[in-house]
Amino acid sequence: MTNELYTPLDMLDHWCQQQPDTVYLRQPKQRQLHDYTWRQTLELVYRLAGALRQLGLERGDKVAILSKNCAEWFITDLALQAGGYISIPIYPTANEDTIRYVLTHSGAKAVFLGKLDDPGSQKGAIGNEILRFDMSYPGLPAQYAWHQLLEMAEPLDEPRADLDDIMSIIYTSGSTGRPKGAIETFRAYSWAGTNIVKHLGATPQDRVISYLPLAHITERVYIQASSFYGGATVYFAEALDTFVEDVNVAKPTLFLSVPRLWTLFQKNIIEKVGQSKLDLLLKLPILKQIVAKKIRTQLGLNHARILGCGSAPVSPILLEWYANIGMKITEAWGMTENGAYATLNFPFRADKIGTVGAPGIDCEVKLGDDHELLFKSPGLFSGYYLQDEATAAAFTEDGFFRTGDQAEIDNEGFVTIIGRVKDNFKTAKGKYVSPVPIERKFAQDSHVELVCVIGSGAPYPVALVQLSEGAALLPVEEVKASLLDTVRTINTQLESHSVLGGALVVDEPWTIENEVLTPTMKIKRHVLEQRYSETISTMRKEAILWEAQG
Repeated sequence: MTNELYTPLDMLDHWCQQQPDTVYLRQPKQRQLHDYTWRQTLELVYRLAGALRQLGLERGDKVAILSKNCAEWFITDLALQAGGYISIPIYPTANEDTIRYVLTHSGAKAVFLGKLDDPGSQKGAIGNEILRFDMSYPGLPAQYAWHQLLEMAEPLDEPRADLDDIMSIIYTSGSTGRPKGAIETFRAYSWAGTNIVKHLGATPQDRVISYLPLAHITERVYIQASSFYGGATVYFAEALDTFVEDVNVAKPTLFLSVPRLWTLFQKNIIEKVGQSKLDLLLKLPILKQIVAKKIRTQLGLNHARILGCGSAPVSPILLEWYANIGMKITEAWGMTENGAYATLNFPFRADKIGTVGAPGIDCEVKLGDDHELLFKSPGLFSGYYLQDEATAAAFTEDGFFRTGDQAEIDNEGFVTIIGRVKDNFKTAKGKYVSPVPIERKFAQDSHVELVCVIGSGAPYPVALVQLSEGAALLPVEEVKASLLDTVRTINTQLESHSVLGGALVVDEPWTIENEVLTPTMKIKRHVLEQRYSETISTMRKEAILWEAQG
């Protein structure tokens, strides 16, 4: 292929010519792999597109996909492209209110309903006024079954979409309120996918496992698009409790995850071996290689030539820990609005741990007012759907996207995220506090799993802490002493107006279900501010409190 841009359907044609009988999608069902070759995938795509046309859907209609990752998700997405429809991915963990909002706001005329963990809690969001299709998994009731759709009509044979047509409307994860629908053209998506493959050196010999939500731009580009443009084989996870086994079956050569999962992997490794024993083994050069290989093998990652981390801030100490056992994790930064391909620490440089890497191919970054990171690339979105004012406000006069992230850029172009413009808040002292750098320092306490600094209008900012599983089992006084030491250490590094009044250990774990976390595991600061502003208003003098103690 040349440097010209090709749509995913063009690439499907390409791989059907190059490797028609090579397995493309591998879907486990009841612990058996169900495989689809490139040729079989193409046949299903056009049969499904034909059925949708026969049912009265027209080019330009919006069609939603509500499902966890599966082979049918890829097939459905390609079929929507073949029919000229605009896909509306919805997070499979979204609640009724969010699902209803996205369906209504986008004007979706149909929805595909697939793998869901708790379909009963989502049922009320989908009314009878919308066409409903299933994706061969038990769950929400549908009017048409997957097998019916595939047998309903002749394969569609119509002209392809143009590069500047809308491919998808991708709704943001909504960390600061209602999700916004970012308009993604074929051109922007194809550009991002093409350049990720070029940057990472991806080939048809690569294997990936798709498990992070496909409704999120990172998975849609780094995994799905890399398979379109690189020809990789894609495995899927069957369920949460089979995940490690599924990774071992897939033996991915490219593996992407989020900070929380890398932390969980680390915790499980330390619990199995023991911290002191592991430290000793890793100090002995001969044993270090053996131990490191065994760890990577048990995780199913011994064949991974590229490991990635993104979506939320990650502790540099965690990345250094992995680097010490030979697992070089590339931290990357991107957003829905820039197609996820923006900055990355690849090829991996250990001396740049703590940054989110340097700009990718044809990507530009610079700093605006208040250290705001400004970004430009051919992969930028076209605007927010039905929100012209928000679209206009999102760009500078010279076409750079206002990311909302605050950053520093070193003399080699490597970017360090230091906060969010909208996260900064004023305490009662009337000066702004930037919580993200404080949280990064706090996260280095091994007793802490998640932390969020709040304090708008309060006398002092306070760290809300969710303890790690291990810390929750330890004596309270031991954990309290550690948290106090952490608060005191951090406070010596802060200006007087940012000094922490203390830390509050919360009772209830933060989850997507209780609406503290977004589907991409970002903390909704405004939600915690509402819940805890009164509780923290009296905290001062480095107080360490447990919510349960009132």
